[in-house]
Amino acid sequence: MLNPLELTGRTRTHIVQLEQPRVALHRDAADDFLAMCTAARAEGIEIAVFSGFRDFDSQLAIWNRKFRGERVLLDEHGQPLDHASLSEEEIVGHILRWSALPGASRHHWGSELDLYDAAALPEGYRIQLVPAEYAQDGVFARLAAWLADHAMRYGFFRPYLEFLGGVYPEPWHWSYAPVSVSALAALTPEVIAEAVAGSELLGKERVLARLADVYGRYVLAVAPAPAGIALA
Repeated sequence: MLNPLELTGRTRTHIVQLEQPRVALHRDAADDFLAMCTAARAEGIEIAVFSGFRDFDSQLAIWNRKFRGERVLLDEHGQPLDHASLSEEEIVGHILRWSALPGASRHHWGSELDLYDAAALPEGYRIQLVPAEYAQDGVFARLAAWLADHAMRYGFFRPYLEFLGGVYPEPWHWSYAPVSVSALAALTPEVIAEAVAGSELLGKERVLARLADVYGRYVLAVAPAPAGIALA
């Protein structure tokens, strides 16, 4: 069971660093993840990690840069928005569509991995992490199909499989169920509020005022782990 500091990414006591593939992740996920990589490699797929564990401060930097307009904000179709024309309430809403609230990100747990296929990368290709890359004609189509068929046996599933009112589908995002199921149950609004209240989060007052909605739409509204995954 993760403690409140681990749940909100304010410590790394639950995290180990792997070198090949290079990723920081929960210590309990390491063996199954490496076994999955080995199996995929045998079929010509080189699983690589775009993002694994992300601490609170890293998530905070992403949030604050978007809040200030230093990083682009996107609408529900992935199109850029005019930051200057938006109210603070609208800015918060648009950030939450594509980026987690610091303290509420599943990446804090070390169980979440954004995956791509290094063997499929064309020379000079810049990864975008957009659904089109994982579609049937996308650059990572083979990876997406292989994971759909095999990831569950290693304990991984897609929490953002479909739109449930909060986060849009993320075909690159895979979750290690033996860690993430219990972590989600332990991450209460009170735990998130304590982490946010003591931070330098821009728009903090607006976030805390709507935390119940944020928690329901962006924390709880995920696909459940498939029944066939062993959680212990």
